[in-house]
Amino acid sequence: MSSGSAKLSVPFHRAAIGEEEVTAVSEVLRSGWLTMGPRTQEFERQFAHYIGAPHAIAVSSCTAALHLALDAIGVRPSDEVLLPTTTFTATAAAVTYFGGRPVLVDIDPNTINIDPEDAARRVTPRTRAIVPVHLAGQPCDLAALQELASRHGLRMVEDAAHALPASYRGQAIGCISEFTAFSFYATKTLTTGEGGIIATSNAQAAERIRMMQLHGIGRDTWKRYRDEGSWRYEVLEAGYKYNFTDLQAAIGLVQLRKCEAMREARRRIAERYTLGLQSLDEIELPAIQPDRETSWHLFILRLHLDRLEIDRDQFIEELKHRGIGCSVHFIPLHLHPFYQREFGYRRGDFPKAEAEYERCISLPIYPTMGADEIEYVINAVTDTVHMAAKPFLSRRYAAR
Repeated sequence: MSSGSAKLSVPFHRAAIGEEEVTAVSEVLRSGWLTMGPRTQEFERQFAHYIGAPHAIAVSSCTAALHLALDAIGVRPSDEVLLPTTTFTATAAAVTYFGGRPVLVDIDPNTINIDPEDAARRVTPRTRAIVPVHLAGQPCDLAALQELASRHGLRMVEDAAHALPASYRGQAIGCISEFTAFSFYATKTLTTGEGGIIATSNAQAAERIRMMQLHGIGRDTWKRYRDEGSWRYEVLEAGYKYNFTDLQAAIGLVQLRKCEAMREARRRIAERYTLGLQSLDEIELPAIQPDRETSWHLFILRLHLDRLEIDRDQFIEELKHRGIGCSVHFIPLHLHPFYQREFGYRRGDFPKAEAEYERCISLPIYPTMGADEIEYVINAVTDTVHMAAKPFLSRRYAAR
C-alpha cells in the first residue's frame, strides 16, 4: 500500500447472498410452509448427491450434527473421544453432552490438523471414537486416522464444518467416513444463515438421526400437518429439537448450485495471496498437501515471530488500523477455563498447538472480494511486515 493509496475497509467475511436466494425465500414464505418440509427433503437429496453420500440429514447446526452422530454410535458417560485441541469448542462440547470425556490431541504443525501419531498415544480402553477436524478446509490425514480407528475399533466422525467442497485422494469429503458433519453457518463456504447436515453411509444410523433430530418422534412427523398426514404420532426416544427449515433449505438449494463457483473464487483469492506474499521471509503461507483439495474456507498465514519486532496480536491490530478484518483459528481448547476446570488440561500440555496458535492469522477470503480489496490486503500485510521486520543482519547473527 503506497502512502498515497486510498484506505479501504475489508471485513473478515461478507456473505455471498444474491437475488436468487431472496427469491427462493420469498417463494417459501408465500407457500405458507416455513419449517421442515418438502424443500428440506429436496435439499438433503441434492446435497447427498453432490458429495456422493448415501444419506444426508439436514439439522439446525453443525454442533447438532456432531451431537446426533455421537448419539448414533452410542457414546455414553465415561467414554473418551479423541479430537484436536485446535478447534472450535463445539467439537468437544458435543462429547460432553453425553458425560463423555473429550481427549485432546496435539496437531501436525505443517497442516495444523490433528496429529495421528499423538492421537495413537492417547488411545485407552475407554476410547470410543475419533473426531478429526478439517481446519481451514484442508482434509486431515484420513488414511492414517482410518488405520488407527480400525486398529482400535474406533468410530470416525469427521468435523467438516470448513470442508465443503474438499477432497482427499480424489474422494469428496462427506463420502469417506461413516459420519461427516458440515456447517452452514453465516461465514461458511455454503450458508443458510444457521444450520448443518450430517452425511452417513449407515442406513440404520440415518434412521435414528432423523428420529432424534425432532423430539424422538417417528419419521416424517412433519407430514401430520399436510393433507396426507395423520395427527397421530409416537415418541420413541427422548430426542432433540434439531430440525432444519424450508426457509433455510430454499437458501441452501441456491447456494448448492453456486458451490463450485464459490470454491473457485476462494481458490483464485488464495492463489493471488500466495503470489503476492510469497517473497516475505517473515511469514509462512498455507502448506497444501498434494493428495488433498482444500475448500479454502480460511487463508491462515503464520508469522515467524523471531523475525518481527511485534507479536501476532500487535500484527492484527496493525491490520485493523488499515481497515482489514482478521481472525484467529483457533484458541486451543486446553487454554480455555472450562476445559481446564472440568478436565484438568493446562497450558503446556500441547506445545505444537500453542506454538502455532501464537503466530497464526486468518485473512479475509470470501467469494465476493473485489480485486481492489484483495490487493489492498496484500499491500497492508506487506507494509506491516516491512514496518515490523527485524534488521536482516540482526536476524542472521542471532541464528548462529
